[in-house]
Amino acid sequence: MRIAGITIPNNKRLEIALTSIYGVGRPMALRILAEAKVDPGATADSLSTDEENKIRASIEEKGLLIEGELRREVGGHIKRLKDISSYRGSRHTKRLPCRGQRTKTNARTLKGVRKTMGSGRRTVEKK
Repeated sequence: MRIAGITIPNNKRLEIALTSIYGVGRPMALRILAEAKVDPGATADSLSTDEENKIRASIEEKGLLIEGELRREVGGHIKRLKDISSYRGSRHTKRLPCRGQRTKTNARTLKGVRKTMGSGRRTVEKK
């Protein structure tokens, strides 16, 4: 089953599988399934084509921003912050946390893997 260009996993429950769409979380997935009158515990491969169409229609009917549209909107907000040279924009540019978290430790999600002098194994040079 494909929705908004994303393949929904067949082996997971629908309430979990719908969260693979960017912009759809658990509460939104449950709301979509309730509106389409589909069992949240069912898997994607057990759905009929009628039920699949109901799910697609309920997503389109709500007018949700999902996938590409939502990514563009979020990217536009970040670009605006960078353009006006705000503090948050400068933090985004430097790839640092912009919501007040400490950075001396515990900023690994944005900063990436730590590269120190003693880390890793050295290769021995042959003379």
